[in-house]
Amino acid sequence: MSIKGRFGPYGGQYVPETLMSALEELEGAWREAWADPEFQLELKAQRHAFVGRPTPLYAAERLTEHFGGARIHLKREDLCHTGAHKLNNALGQALLARRMGKRRIIAETGAGQHGVATATVCARFGFDCAVYMGSEDMRRQAVNVHRMRLLGAELREVAAGTGTLKDATSEAIRDWVTNVDETHYIIGSAVGPHPYPEMVRDLQRVIGDEARDQYLAAEGRLPDAVVACVGGGSNAIGIFTAFIGDSTVSLIGVEAGGEGIESGRHAASLVGGRPGVLHGAFSYVIQDADGQVLATHSISAGLDYPGVGPEHALLRDLERAEYVAVSDAEAVAAFKLCTRMEGIMPALEPAHALHYAGMLARELGPNGRILVCLSGRGDKDMQSVAEFDARD
Repeated sequence: MSIKGRFGPYGGQYVPETLMSALEELEGAWREAWADPEFQLELKAQRHAFVGRPTPLYAAERLTEHFGGARIHLKREDLCHTGAHKLNNALGQALLARRMGKRRIIAETGAGQHGVATATVCARFGFDCAVYMGSEDMRRQAVNVHRMRLLGAELREVAAGTGTLKDATSEAIRDWVTNVDETHYIIGSAVGPHPYPEMVRDLQRVIGDEARDQYLAAEGRLPDAVVACVGGGSNAIGIFTAFIGDSTVSLIGVEAGGEGIESGRHAASLVGGRPGVLHGAFSYVIQDADGQVLATHSISAGLDYPGVGPEHALLRDLERAEYVAVSDAEAVAAFKLCTRMEGIMPALEPAHALHYAGMLARELGPNGRILVCLSGRGDKDMQSVAEFDARD
């Protein structure tokens, strides 16, 4: 990163003037906290006792045998408390908000996992909590809606636009502008204005740091490829960061291809978008020729977002990471295959990565090694899969 808040040309702070002082306050508090050994000790203790870290590295032997190629390992973020990697970020930001003296937390959520993680840390530390969620996502993620309410969060339904993550994020930003003095906004992915992409990456890097050490211990070498799904991109940047300096390791981000890039019904910002501004940052955005953000589609609510974290945009341009798209049908097939072959039901988000990992395993052959970030579990997606099957 060169100038403040930038990853090459990407990132920045494209926000109303009313938020600039709040972002400056947040950046200062974050840098101070991150450098404070006491903050780091508390974060480490909470990660262990509350989140359940370190999460295990798992050799997917039956999937490896099925694909007949490279050896596949899964980094089991699905075993985090609340069922996904999202708690790594929510916990760190909650500790920061407490340090800053904030009394109220807001968040946006798509698949509901970030909303659940935020509601969970608010229950843990006694914050007031409001979560913005699109009406379509509330319908397809009803289990997580109930979980958030049980945890004491106020759910604010957003019916505007497509009723998905983009619209929920826009409403959460409006809330923050209005209540900035007492409220901290926990953004759920490595998106948004500086310092959020950097802060979320640093909190999610625990995935990659653990996985790298675990992989070396298990295999005596590094993997040939690290594969992760990308919506906003927090689980991917979290695992990629630990391997960026290893030139022998390919980094592959898997976006939501929906019904196909050509169809226009997808959520693959890096594969099918172009640079633009969304939610306070300059990055790749799915937009029309006039710069209007287009509606997206994915069976996975957590990937159904028209933008992506700015660091991913830079990694794409530098060709340090490769970004590909996997369709709804391919993700559902991988969801079912992993469930039946390994007894592990993945969320639909990492099911996209699992599909690509299977294709890559055949290409690399038996001497290859692949590490997949299994970012969450799939209980929340059983209804979506059932509805998809019913349409066929």
